[in-house]
Amino acid sequence: MAVKNAFYAQSGGVTAVINASAAGVIETARAHSDKIGTVYAGQNGIIGALTEELIDTSKESAEDIAALKTTPAGAFGSCRYKLKSLEANRAQYERLIEVFKAHNIGYFFYNGGGDSADTCLKVSQISETMGYPIQAIHVPKTMDNDLPLTDCSPGFGSVAKYTAVSIREAGFDLASMAKTSTKVFILEVMGRHAGWTTAAGGRAAENEGDAPHTLLFPEPAFDKP
Repeated sequence: MAVKNAFYAQSGGVTAVINASAAGVIETARAHSDKIGTVYAGQNGIIGALTEELIDTSKESAEDIAALKTTPAGAFGSCRYKLKSLEANRAQYERLIEVFKAHNIGYFFYNGGGDSADTCLKVSQISETMGYPIQAIHVPKTMDNDLPLTDCSPGFGSVAKYTAVSIREAGFDLASMAKTSTKVFILEVMGRHAGWTTAAGGRAAENEGDAPHTLLFPEPAFDKP
């Protein structure tokens, strides 16, 4: 059986680790060339597959791929594009499989968050019914640390550090200005369904009395009197 190629794409808001994940996928594929052939990267996520804008990563040197580990942003371009259901847009999936067939792609690595995982599931299931089964693998990168069946999202470390540093700096500023100016500072942080990012802000406090003084989590239901 001929070795199948792979398609890799980045999705959603880029984190400090998304390019490192790209390097991991490409380097591992190169180390197992008897299993995976060329790794094509999609220009701007899954859109690159639909428009057939593929980047042949085999043209890049080992040094360039390794450099991705310390490169910020999304090297191949990302997107926020959620595929609709097969019933809603069958032509979209047929186009996807058409492009995968044309480039002998049998592996799909989607580097993103919850929606990307959903896309992987849809592509895997639908490709099977369309007679061209694709091995779809989700590569988590998101800062949301509460994805189902995922122990730790790689992007969480970056948002944890950012949140803790931001609160610490705001605390210093507040302490300097509280006598004559700002007395209260509220920092609202992103999250998914749980309070991992909020909890990370607690790392800012080194001594008793340091900011943050109150952490408000989203889990408990609010019982309005």
